Amino acid sequence: MNTRRQKRYQKNTIPILSMVGPTGLWLLLFLAFPMVYVLAISVMTKSYYHGVEWVFSLESYKSLFQSRYLKITWDSLVLALKTSIICLVAAYPFAYILSKMRPAVKGFCLLLVMLPFWINGLIRLDGWANIIRDSGIINTFLLHIGIISKPLRMFKTDGAVLFGMVYTFLPFMILPLQTSISKIDPSLIEASRDLGCNKFRTFVRVILPLSAPGIFSGIIQVFIPSLGAFYISDIMGSNRLLLGNLIKNLFMSEKNWPAGAALSVLLIAFTLAALKLYSKIGSMDDLA
Repeated sequence: MNTRRQKRYQKNTIPILSMVGPTGLWLLLFLAFPMVYVLAISVMTKSYYHGVEWVFSLESYKSLFQSRYLKITWDSLVLALKTSIICLVAAYPFAYILSKMRPAVKGFCLLLVMLPFWINGLIRLDGWANIIRDSGIINTFLLHIGIISKPLRMFKTDGAVLFGMVYTFLPFMILPLQTSISKIDPSLIEASRDLGCNKFRTFVRVILPLSAPGIFSGIIQVFIPSLGAFYISDIMGSNRLLLGNLIKNLFMSEKNWPAGAALSVLLIAFTLAALKLYSKIGSMDDLA
């Protein structure tokens, strides 16, 4: 009997091990090794002739407390937070409507949400940059019909960068929200109505709390990429330096690899902290 169980156990575990092997190798090569390499560079010494000298130093981490780096980090966090809030406010009604649609119509609408990703993001943002610049379609039309006497300054502003962030990351908020709202049991909403709650109180007391996992998941998927999306600021023309732009410049222009790696480690720390918080909220929901 024991021999039969052992054979059955071995038969079930061999396919699992064959899948874990390639997956583990993939994670080791393309996730663990790059992160360890970046961490190693961050504690080395800047070289004046090439990327880095392999001499241990914590100067790159000390430089993170310079006023310049602190201001850029703060501006990046504020911009990412604004992007997350605007995406949440804009995406929630859309996701709620999607969750109430018939499956065929919902699938078509979700396809429309994902359709922009079939076109390179740089091309889409460059198109918007041409639309909102001083000689773009909007200013040209408003000048032609006489509403304005000089072009509106929309391009090369912080507002343009914020618009580019929201435009780029809005689908990342819609999809988890739609999934979370669709999983809500309709009988709970009906029970709330039977107990005398109007639509607003039902939304606040039932729908909103039950969709909290989707809200937090969407915020993470928008907030974290917003911190490192340097190309949006480059294309939309803001003069304000953000965390992603700073990391790019430290590696590419200033050749200060340790400082760039230290800021990358800081960005990874933000990501891990957000994922840890999400896992804790998920475990609290399970207990509830």
